[in-house]
Parts: sequence; C-alpha cells; structure tokens
Amino acid sequence: MLKIISKILLSMFGWKIVGNINFPKKCVVIGAPHTSNWDFILGKLYSYIIGINGKFLLKSQLFKPVIGSLFRWSGAIPVYRSQKNNLVSQLAKLFEEEESLILAMSPEGTRSYVSKWKTGFYHIAKAAKVPIMLFKIDYHLKEIGIINLLNVTKDQNRDFSQIEKEYLKVTPKFKENYNPKIF
Repeated sequence: MLKIISKILLSMFGWKIVGNINFPKKCVVIGAPHTSNWDFILGKLYSYIIGINGKFLLKSQLFKPVIGSLFRWSGAIPVYRSQKNNLVSQLAKLFEEEESLILAMSPEGTRSYVSKWKTGFYHIAKAAKVPIMLFKIDYHLKEIGIINLLNVTKDQNRDFSQIEKEYLKVTPKFKENYNPKIF
C-alpha cells in the first residue's frame, strides 16, 4: 500500500526515479543535497517505491516516548552527540552483525550551509567494507535516485574528488544552503 501511495505522490508532483534501483545487501547511501525537510519525505517515498527498508541516523533528543517508537519503526538509529561513543566502530559492527543493512546518511549533517561535509559516511563504509551509493534529489530536474556507486579505495582524496564531481550538477531546493565540498 505504501508503494502505491508513494508512486502516486511522486508522480502527482512530477518527480521521476532515475538510476540503479538494485541495491547491494549492505551499503552506505549518502543523500545530497540536503537543504529542506522535504528531502527526507522524498527519500522515504523513494524507498517505499523501490522496496528498501533503510536505516538512518537521528539525534537522540528526538526520541521522545511516542514519536521515538515511530522513528525506530521507520528505521531511525539514535545518535547521542553529547557522548564520545565511537559511532564509526559501532556502525561497522552493526554491518558485520546484520545480514542486510542499508544505512542512509546526509553527509552535510544539517539543512543549513556548511563549509564542508562530514566524512563519517566514508569512514563507516571503509570500516564495514561496504560500497557507498550516491543518492541525489534534484529539484530542478525533479529526479530522485542513485547517480553512482563508489567502492572505497585506499586513496581518500581521489574518492572524495569523485564524490564531489558527482554532486556538482545536482540542484537543491535551497541553493544558498548547499555546498558540495567534502574537503
């Protein structure tokens, strides 16, 4: 039912799914640009349509009694920012333990302008030995989907340059809040 409703909504607003819809059993998906709350909603509609149930990180302060259960049901993993908790190692271990895990992350970490992306997504993928799927939401073209798959190499600078290049032409909802620079 969610798949049908999601298809109707995306179609009604003129969006089309592009790129590969075959995800590996385990991967980190980075979604960019992230400048609007609509990005999450569009991403969830996409996931319902293609039939994946990804996990995502969410600040722990949002896990209140009732809404927290809803977040967990939808795939949220709480992040306790006030503690040093070696999140990269914890998530790499989770990848090891799970038969299938698709972890979606916003490398910008916020909807506001940032001078450079956070690189945790890269370190998680490297530690877990899983590929990174590059996911876009392009508001100008009204396209949503995977633009490439990156297998992490030993050359972090080359990997980051390739990721940056892929996102240079993607149009966010709010251009003033977007910077595709990683380093």
